Amino acid sequence: MKSKSRNIIFSFVATLLFAVTSFAASEEKLDHDNSILSVFLQPSISFISFEERKYFQEAIDTLYYGFKENAVNSAESLNVAKQDFQKVNFCFPITAGIQWQFTEDHFLSAGIGFIYDNESVVLTDRKSNTHSYEYTLQGIPFYLEYRFALPKNFITLSTGGLFSLAVRWYWVLPGTEIYTTWGKLDAETPLLGAGFGVSVGYLFATWKSFKLYGDIGFNSISVKSNKKFSDIVPKGPDEKAKWNLGGIQLQIRGSFGLWNKPKPKDDDDDDDDEKKSKVKIIDDTKKDSVKVDSVENAADTAKVADSLGVAADVKVDSIGLVSDTAKVIAPDSAKVAPAPKKEPDLAPVKNTPAENSAPNEKSVEKNAPAEEIKTKGD
Repeated sequence: MKSKSRNIIFSFVATLLFAVTSFAASEEKLDHDNSILSVFLQPSISFISFEERKYFQEAIDTLYYGFKENAVNSAESLNVAKQDFQKVNFCFPITAGIQWQFTEDHFLSAGIGFIYDNESVVLTDRKSNTHSYEYTLQGIPFYLEYRFALPKNFITLSTGGLFSLAVRWYWVLPGTEIYTTWGKLDAETPLLGAGFGVSVGYLFATWKSFKLYGDIGFNSISVKSNKKFSDIVPKGPDEKAKWNLGGIQLQIRGSFGLWNKPKPKDDDDDDDDEKKSKVKIIDDTKKDSVKVDSVENAADTAKVADSLGVAADVKVDSIGLVSDTAKVIAPDSAKVAPAPKKEPDLAPVKNTPAENSAPNEKSVEKNAPAEEIKTKGD
C-alpha cells in the first residue's frame, strides 16, 4: 500500500510539472529573480499532523484519576488538578540551504531544517505536590526542492512579484526522535526518503541581492522507529511507532545572491535612443523646411527687385540666398523712390471750342510785341 501510494504521488507531481512547464512557454513573467547561486534562511510556522498526541493525553488522564482515587477525603480530592496537552502541535521550524537557478525562473535547492515542539503539563496530587510531564517532537529533515515560476496566464494579477510553485522530497537525519518523561524513541533514516512537500510562493520584496519570498503549503514527513510507543508512554501501543512531522506550513524565505546575472539594460535607455533618433529626424525636417522657406523668400525678393527695376541674379542654391539678395536690393531701393501718385481732379472740366482757341490767340498777341522789339533793335 505504501509503495502504491508513493507511486501515485510521484505520478501526480510528474504530471503537474510537465503540464506547467509546457504551459510556461510564454515569456510574460511578472518578475524575475536574477540570482544564479544564492543562500537562504527560512523561518516558518508549522501545524504538525501528530495524531499520536492522544497516547500522551490518555496517560495524563490515567494519572489524574489515580490521584483522585488516592484522596482520603474531599479536601484532598479538591487538591487534585491537571492540565491537558494542547490539541494542536504548533511550532516554529527553521531551515537553511543553497539555491541554484539553472535556467530562467527554474530553481533547484537543497536545505536542512530543525523542528522542535515541546509539550508539557503539570498535575497536582492530593497533597498539593506538583508533577510535570512532557513529550518533545524533534526532527532534522533534509530536502531537495524544485521551484519554478508560474506563468502570467495562471495569475489574475497584472502586476506584482514572482509567483512560484515548489515541490520537495524529504529525508530525515539522525537526531529525529521523540523523547518524553518516560523514555526516548529514535527514528529510522531510510535512504529512499520520508515524504514530500508542496507550496506556493510569492516574491514580495527585493533589495539589491536580497529577496524575500512568502510561501504557504503542505508537507508530509512520515517517520517510524524500531521501538514502540509503550516504551515512552504508559499504556501506549505495543506496535512499532510511527508518526508524522509534516502539516500545514507558512514560511518566509530570505535569500541572498552570491552569484547574480548581469543587470539587463533598462527600458529607459531604449526610450532615450528612440527619442534621440526622433530628434534627429525632426531636425532634418526643420532644415528642409528652412530651405523651402528660403527659396520662397528668395523668389518673392526677386519679384520685388524686378518691380523696382533692380537687376539681380538670384541664386537659389543655399540657405544664405536671402542675405545676398537683401544686400543687392537695399542700396538700390534707397536710390530709386517710387513716383508719388497724383490725386485725380474730382471737378469735371468742360472744354468748348471757343475756350480752347482763345488761349492760343492771346499767346500770339503777347508774343508779337516781343518780335517787333527785336526787329527794331536790329
